[in-house]
Amino acid sequence: MTYETWLAFTVASAIVVLIPGPNIVLTVNYAIRDGKRSGLATIPGVVLGAFIAMSLSLLGAGAVLATSAFLFTLLKLAGAVYLMWLAYTLWTAPVETMPLDRVSVAKPLAALFWQSFLISVLNPKGPAFYAAFVPQFVNPAAPIFQQFAILIVTFLAVATLNSLFWLFFANGMRAQFQKPGAMRFLNRIGAGCLFVAGVFTARATRSA
Repeated sequence: MTYETWLAFTVASAIVVLIPGPNIVLTVNYAIRDGKRSGLATIPGVVLGAFIAMSLSLLGAGAVLATSAFLFTLLKLAGAVYLMWLAYTLWTAPVETMPLDRVSVAKPLAALFWQSFLISVLNPKGPAFYAAFVPQFVNPAAPIFQQFAILIVTFLAVATLNSLFWLFFANGMRAQFQKPGAMRFLNRIGAGCLFVAGVFTARATRSA
């Protein structure tokens, strides 16, 4: 793999992950509501979920989902239901006045990790996207495994940096969301984004 190919993949990956998805919505919400430590707990789940999705897709799971209507439908419905359930819990979450030095978290860090992990893994478009996106930067004449390994690590590093950017941005905005009304507004914006993501997941098609 040439340096130019790797650089092109890195730039393309940065563009792909720049638009906030459901995981970023959760990271931002928890960082503002409970602080940086809580938001940080979601990032390993995002990265691990993306790693599994990418690895499985490049091993053939993407092709299976692209050809099996039943498996694709099963995965997309599971993902849609989970996102809509998260939207409901966020919409109905109680709010209170929060001091800026608050460091306790409303949920255990392990729960935040698994929450973000499940969102990554249950995204039905993930394997199909990775299977279509990554091979474009692979040279068939060179060792495939090494190239896949480099591209997976690169994509995960870019996704991690993107998550950290949104985390620190959200943590810096905590002072603007100390009143219950402002926090409730943030929760409902986040819940709305998760619900819309759930609707789009439910409407996803294999050919899209």
